[in-house]
Amino acid sequence: MKGVKTDIKEVIIVEPQVFGDNRGWFMETYSRSKMQQIGIDADFVQDNQSYSAQRGTLRGLHFQNNPMAQAKLIRCTRGAIMDVAVDIRKGSPTYKKWVSVELSADNKKMLYIPRGFAHGFVALTDDVEVQYKADNFYSPENDRSVKFDDESIGVEWNCENPILSQKDINAPLLDESDCNFTY
Repeated sequence: MKGVKTDIKEVIIVEPQVFGDNRGWFMETYSRSKMQQIGIDADFVQDNQSYSAQRGTLRGLHFQNNPMAQAKLIRCTRGAIMDVAVDIRKGSPTYKKWVSVELSADNKKMLYIPRGFAHGFVALTDDVEVQYKADNFYSPENDRSVKFDDESIGVEWNCENPILSQKDINAPLLDESDCNFTY
């Protein structure tokens, strides 16, 4: 596995080693020791999967407040997404900065997003499946969202008229949220 740094040092693109032959391919999607070697030291406790039927489906920006914050390791196993991580740690030198990467079934890249970051993605194709590991359990009382088009963050989704959930439509701006992360 190879870890590729992003403009936000804590967010890491993971490029697995893929072994292919005439039968197809094989790759290791998770190895605690290899993840630690590239700077990821998370104790994952839960796996999640989502399906988006239509291109333009946007999910995010989501996070869980402390004490139930989650680090995530995201991969797209069908179709393609633009995956986004936003630093929402007050006092951080990269506060409100974001990074994005295309994750797809073809490129097999993964994105590690540590605690203190909001996460979102937009489906670039129809029939998208996303799987991710989380290092803390889902906590409805700590589940939060920030408006995907918050101008103070300025994520460039490159998607007109995204398909949104009611939760994401009603999400507050970051400055109006009760986000409790500090750097």
